[in-house]
Amino acid sequence: MKKALLALADGACFEGRALGYEGDTVGEVVFNTAMTGYQEVLTDPSYKGQIITMTCPHIGNYGTTPEDTESHRIWAEGFVVMEASRLASNWRSTQTVHEYLTQAHVVAIEGLDTRALTRHLREHGSQQGVITHGGLESGRAVVKAREAPNIVGRDLAAEVTCRQSYVWKTGSGAWAPEAVQNRERGRERRGWQVVAYDFGVKQNILNRLVDVGCEVTVVPASTTAEAIHALKPDGLFLSNGPGDPEGVPYAMEAVRKLIGRYPIFGICLGHQILGLAFGLETFKLKFGHHGANHPVIDLRNKKVEITSQNHNFAVKIPQPFSEVPDKPPVVETGYGRVAITHLSLNDRSIEGMACLDQPVFSVQYHPEASPGPHDSAYLFEEFVRLMETHHV
Repeated sequence: MKKALLALADGACFEGRALGYEGDTVGEVVFNTAMTGYQEVLTDPSYKGQIITMTCPHIGNYGTTPEDTESHRIWAEGFVVMEASRLASNWRSTQTVHEYLTQAHVVAIEGLDTRALTRHLREHGSQQGVITHGGLESGRAVVKAREAPNIVGRDLAAEVTCRQSYVWKTGSGAWAPEAVQNRERGRERRGWQVVAYDFGVKQNILNRLVDVGCEVTVVPASTTAEAIHALKPDGLFLSNGPGDPEGVPYAMEAVRKLIGRYPIFGICLGHQILGLAFGLETFKLKFGHHGANHPVIDLRNKKVEITSQNHNFAVKIPQPFSEVPDKPPVVETGYGRVAITHLSLNDRSIEGMACLDQPVFSVQYHPEASPGPHDSAYLFEEFVRLMETHHV
């Protein structure tokens, strides 16, 4: 098989074999610790601008299927695995990972030591990298990685958002959690009119909103507060998305005008944009959180949830946490008191907030996680209860 090379901006190089589409690609190299869900990862718009390293050594054994995508295309700039299976043992599969990447023109590499690469990224931080299928020697590849644009300050949301508004009507169907199916059999519910900002929204988030009785209108990232008012929603949802929240100041300004007008629920980038709107700061994590196995504690009840995560930035508060506090700390902002409701048990970074004076809450992780875990799916129900309580 043809040789390939992954070169990092700090000069580290890893040799392997060509996988997927033949060529070169550039992006920020990160690692994902999930054992399954590689297709959902590849098609998550939040990975725009990044080359994904899967720490699980064997990827692709159940193939790929159109049913498991999170958007209409692959957004990742590249893919790194130890071994990509050439066999797909799954009745639902339509393509192998190699075929899937090739058809989508995604450059990838396999056969390198992903454990060594992951340890390198943990020690030195995520950074720009280049995958090349023989077109560049190592020295030139490193230079190309160093010259690649950083994700800090870039407006990546503008590259992945929808171009015009649309209505989303599809729910999870047979894949819905059992609790949702039982409730649907038990009673009819009001259709809550929800406007969802698309900063790079995953389809399963929209499915879960429909599952809990929402009628969802998705709008582009640049939609103004005035345009939101014209839609007269019962609630507002702020989606996940790629990159730096400070790269989308127009979204922060719009959200700032909407706080207090509607119940608001934010996830991932939406959570960070809410933090900026409240007057808090954000910062770039050393190597980010990417995977389906991150422990988070809910400070309101001390329950621990295993969560799916994908972010490189986090909300910052003046006094960082060295230990888990006994109760949710409260931060004073210009828009009211904000309680820190969730913390990462890995690094004590903020994973959730709730405004005590406005109907607003957010989480950094992904409660809609597909393929899982589903520990945090209750948050969509919390959003509905917030709309019920504050409905005019």
